[in-house]
Amino acid sequence: MSLTLRADHLQVMRSHAEQAYPNECCGFILGILGQHTVKQVVEIRAVENAWDKAAALDLQTCGLDDELPQSKTHRYWVDPQETLAVMREARSRNLDIIGIYHSHPDHPAVPSECDRQLAWRQYSYVIISVQQGAAQELSSWQLSEVHQFQPEAIKLAPSLNQVMSTLPIP
Repeated sequence: MSLTLRADHLQVMRSHAEQAYPNECCGFILGILGQHTVKQVVEIRAVENAWDKAAALDLQTCGLDDELPQSKTHRYWVDPQETLAVMREARSRNLDIIGIYHSHPDHPAVPSECDRQLAWRQYSYVIISVQQGAAQELSSWQLSEVHQFQPEAIKLAPSLNQVMSTLPIP
């Protein structure tokens, strides 16, 4: 699989990550599952990092996060009601949630064990490393059949302005 997006999509994620620093940011990647294992990004939807003590306790009870206490500087959580609302809206626009993005403040753009345990196989997981408040490396990951993250190629699509500038003027 590969994830195809435009420069403005990257900028939205990077800006959100910098604004949220020193906390993790998170959001949805909406798009179309294309033919030939390509995911085409249409929109980036920033959401609030809803990580709190209740989310931490829920994960600990399920055996998913034994590193408590953690804060928004090391974890993110999307409110399930917000997830449902975004799913419904995407469906009404003939789009899908094709991925989730989040930041790693002062850490590399590599998935954590908690990221892996909570990931869904069909999604792309874009991680933005934010060092000292500045977005740096950005990478995309997808789960393999054995529930291990594998790097996913990111392809940059031309912007509408770039496409229009190549068209002949009548």
